[in-house]
Amino acid sequence: MSRVTYSIKESFSQMWRNKGMYFTTIAAMTAMMLILGLFFVAFVNVNMFTQEIEKDYNVIQVYMGEKNDDVANQEVQQQLQAITGVDSLEFVSKDQALQNLKERWGDNAYLLDNLKTNPLPDSFMVYVNDKDSASTVANQASSITGVDDVVFYQDTIDKLAKVTHFIEVGSMVCMIFLVVVSIIIVANTIKLTVFNKAKEIGIMKYLGATDSFVRAPFVLSGMFIGLFSALISTGLIYFIYTKIIEVLGTDIAKIVSVSLVPAMDLVGFILATFAGLGVGIGIIGSFISIARFLRK
Repeated sequence: MSRVTYSIKESFSQMWRNKGMYFTTIAAMTAMMLILGLFFVAFVNVNMFTQEIEKDYNVIQVYMGEKNDDVANQEVQQQLQAITGVDSLEFVSKDQALQNLKERWGDNAYLLDNLKTNPLPDSFMVYVNDKDSASTVANQASSITGVDDVVFYQDTIDKLAKVTHFIEVGSMVCMIFLVVVSIIIVANTIKLTVFNKAKEIGIMKYLGATDSFVRAPFVLSGMFIGLFSALISTGLIYFIYTKIIEVLGTDIAKIVSVSLVPAMDLVGFILATFAGLGVGIGIIGSFISIARFLRK
């Protein structure tokens, strides 16, 4: 029997003999990875919403009153063009606005087909020279007669940026804490296994077994714990996130006109990251637990 085959067989053997303890360890690591994964999914989607809105950072949308006719809209256009900081204007009719909304909703556009009347108003897309003048332009535009509402995305972007930063920092703090806890859990699990095999390890060392030969099965056990946890947690994240998309995806698309990131676009990265993280935690935890016995 080759050394590799022996190590793999022995690692599975000791996991089976202590299956209750290893199952608990895998469950704990799975829960920790699940928390990290949900943080990551939230971060990706909020960041995408922010980037989508940032595309309109230099755009102010000025909505016309329902009673405005073409003459009134032209008067508003002239006053908008006279505002310092305005680069250009684009008139968007209510019919064009509805068409644009359908295009942004994509597969969910059919939900708009049942509208009896078009509820969207005419509007002007006001492009400003730079973001610093946008607030001034928005304030002046809102005071023009015939203007019903002014939508400016700066406040929304700032709030989303704060949320994104909070999630990012929270994820990092959570990851560091959970990684440390996971290493301790794996180390203690392997340590209990080592205690049970202390006499056998002593005999192996007496007969001339190298440290790497003795260590290999325990390191592999730690790696398998990490891999199993990564597979299970990724599967749970995919299931939960898919259900969230099914239940809330349409409503979110209505609110922000942006769909959630598809689950399949994230699952590969999450699996690869968790597999690497899990294997790393398993190796570190195993080395910590076996080191004291090998020094004897």
